[in-house]
Amino acid sequence: MQLTFLGAAGEVTGSSYLVETGSVKFLIDCGMFQGGREADKKNRTAFKFDPKTIDFVLLTHAHIDHSGLLPRLSAWGFRGPVYCTAATADLLQVMLKDSAYIQEKEIEWRNKSRRHSRFTQDLAPLYTVTQAEALLKQLHCIDYNTEINPHPAIRCCFRDAGHILGSSIIEVWIKQQAGHKKIVFSGDLGKPGHPVVRDPTIIQQTDVLLIESTYGNRLHRNMTDTLDELVHAVNDTLIHKGGNVIIPAFTVGRTQDILFLLVDLYRQGKLGEMEIYVDSPMARAATEITLKHLSLLDQESTNALQWMGDNTQKPRIHLVQDIEESMQLNHMKHGIIIISASGMCDAGRIKHHLKYNLGRPECSILITGFQAARSLGRRLVDGAKQVKIFGQEVRVRAAIYTIGGLSAHADQADLLNWLGHFQKMPEKIYVVHGELSNSTALVTAIQQKFNWTARIPEHLSVVTL
Repeated sequence: MQLTFLGAAGEVTGSSYLVETGSVKFLIDCGMFQGGREADKKNRTAFKFDPKTIDFVLLTHAHIDHSGLLPRLSAWGFRGPVYCTAATADLLQVMLKDSAYIQEKEIEWRNKSRRHSRFTQDLAPLYTVTQAEALLKQLHCIDYNTEINPHPAIRCCFRDAGHILGSSIIEVWIKQQAGHKKIVFSGDLGKPGHPVVRDPTIIQQTDVLLIESTYGNRLHRNMTDTLDELVHAVNDTLIHKGGNVIIPAFTVGRTQDILFLLVDLYRQGKLGEMEIYVDSPMARAATEITLKHLSLLDQESTNALQWMGDNTQKPRIHLVQDIEESMQLNHMKHGIIIISASGMCDAGRIKHHLKYNLGRPECSILITGFQAARSLGRRLVDGAKQVKIFGQEVRVRAAIYTIGGLSAHADQADLLNWLGHFQKMPEKIYVVHGELSNSTALVTAIQQKFNWTARIPEHLSVVTL
């Protein structure tokens, strides 16, 4: 039995792992690489196998860095089922079509530029909306904590990962002549106590473990300090400086978290009157999907929804739909909060809002999630004085806040605490889904705390289990 690390090995994005035995061949996740000039090349050359030979896919959650190449996999011949939770399937209905639309529009813009440069051959998008819609017909919904047999030699179970709605830790048992070998894929583990979703499920035994390390080298700010900083940033910008607050946010998970926190802080009297604009049709759809799966929410979120139902007028939340309304926001110079995608600032409507607000010292940009290396969001976090947006140089005069405590990922202490529930050391531990320095720090911490050996796989490396 072999395991190939197709992505998220020594980096964060592109999560995908290939498992091969003598009788079955399947993927865990099929994610898109994001951030930097090399991402497009990696996405176009990601399949080091024949997609027609894949029997099925197990999907941990809907984020594009875990699901974003599924339509391309299908377009290249994969015809098997994609197993995921019902909430993940609902989110993919929105996210993959939106991703395809962005692919089509960006390649259209690039082809226009190429024609002006006298290139004669047009580029093709990674996949089209039609191809994304075809893939969606291959989704098979799985309940949490229910064992399934996608193949006679495979048994698996999806557990709540507490990361975003529908996110999963996947346990896989593989039948061999000598017995069963168990592999646990952590997916993206959430932070205990995080808004909206429940805490990650505890796992106690496995032979092989793949654990994420997005924040394997650091501790998040505690929630009390995080909320204090959020209150300061919003009140200082809206009340004292008279500017706008721009919040790049992933449409699934982070947008709903921020809305919940803003409403809750207003309810507590810590924030004043606000005009909140959620500028993303996809975020609106994701919020509606969240409300469809109330049984997956934590108690605090359920209480907040009850209060919002009784106080429908405050704070004022506007769900922006059409592009004309989005463009009008660029002429509003003070007093508004704009939550928009993408979360790493590399695509979508957020780039327009940054273009019109980054150069204004009275405004603030609130970075609330992980920013991949070389992404626009990462350059802002790293203190860039000038960035290029739509080919134009934009000076950075706005205040940049990094609200780290809102991360939907577990930090180093959370990861170690989750590992501490295993009854014995797994035979093999692979630290994935992290920049090399972050993964290395987690490997060291695991050694120091448990005296366990963990290793960081290289991109495209193959191991025999």
